[in-house]
Amino acid sequence: MTDVVFSNARVVLPDDVISGTVTVRRGLIHEIDEGRSAAATEDLEGDYLIPGLVELHTDHLESHYHPRPGVAWPAGAAVIAHDAQIAAAGITTVFDALRAGTFDPGDLSARHAETLIQAISATQDAGNLRAEHFIHLRCELPCPDTAESANLTAAAGDIHLISIMDHTPGARQFVSIDKFKQYYLGKKLILPEKIDAYITERREMQARHAATNKKGILDLARQLNVKLASHDDATEAHVEEALQDGVAIAEFPTTREAAQAAHRNGLAVLMGAPNVVRGGSHSGNISAKEVAALGHLEVLSSDYVPSSLLSAAFTLARSIEAMSLPRAIRLISLNPAQAAGLGDRGAIEPQRRGDLVQVTLVDGLPVVRRVWREGRRVM
Repeated sequence: MTDVVFSNARVVLPDDVISGTVTVRRGLIHEIDEGRSAAATEDLEGDYLIPGLVELHTDHLESHYHPRPGVAWPAGAAVIAHDAQIAAAGITTVFDALRAGTFDPGDLSARHAETLIQAISATQDAGNLRAEHFIHLRCELPCPDTAESANLTAAAGDIHLISIMDHTPGARQFVSIDKFKQYYLGKKLILPEKIDAYITERREMQARHAATNKKGILDLARQLNVKLASHDDATEAHVEEALQDGVAIAEFPTTREAAQAAHRNGLAVLMGAPNVVRGGSHSGNISAKEVAALGHLEVLSSDYVPSSLLSAAFTLARSIEAMSLPRAIRLISLNPAQAAGLGDRGAIEPQRRGDLVQVTLVDGLPVVRRVWREGRRVM
């Protein structure tokens, strides 16, 4: 196989940025040199060359599969459309977050998780996807069908990461009942005259189902030998509970107290890139910039906007004095790869995968120009 030689690039290494050349041989980074190469096959024209982004938690597939209420798009077509947008954002490794458990019987994305995991596997096995896809199963503890749904989804395909969630009003993400009402009424998910009764119903569901579901999900994670993530930790007690459960990743802690405790105890603290781009949490919780400034942030996730990942990293590098560009890029490449146990990617270093992204700045906005996965251009 012919070497792919990327030259005339600003190469973002784990701890430095150099003007140089990167050679990929048989899908792996072979060598990195300063200066230009006469053997260049790809001229980067002075743009940044960064590692392919690694995304651990994106709900974005749902918007393609369930584009309108009551509408389920053909699953394979939805996966391919989602994948194209993921790759266009510079993401070469993605953990698609499928749901186990639903509060809404009309929520097709949660009800059809088995269909989606089979579609992801089929399109990936056929070589039709640009990024490499893994499955993140996010399990909503208060729902009556969570444990059953999780086991059925696991039987339908490989699970690589499990997160434990509880979106009960008054807890975790929605500590503020007013924020819960604002979110649900703003998205027109329920009529104003029914919101108080709905809150009561949700709290009763938590009391009935959360403990049983949690035991079942933890048993499934041990059986599958996959990493666990907590979700929306709000207190130090939540973090202690996560540690007892064997959690490795703390997704979206909602308070400074929880973020500090998670970081202090060695959990990989993951925050939302949209939180950075918007300048704060849409739920009124702690800002990702604050967590980064405190030195507690390890991983960024695009959550529901794939392009936010790259924008957030460049925003943090500009706005936080202690955040160099290499460190910011690690938040979206090397750190999530390590948190997920993927030691073969995430950095421009010899013998790591040749997953690379060409990025140019247009009026300060990072724009993806080209993407390679294992040295093969995919975008």
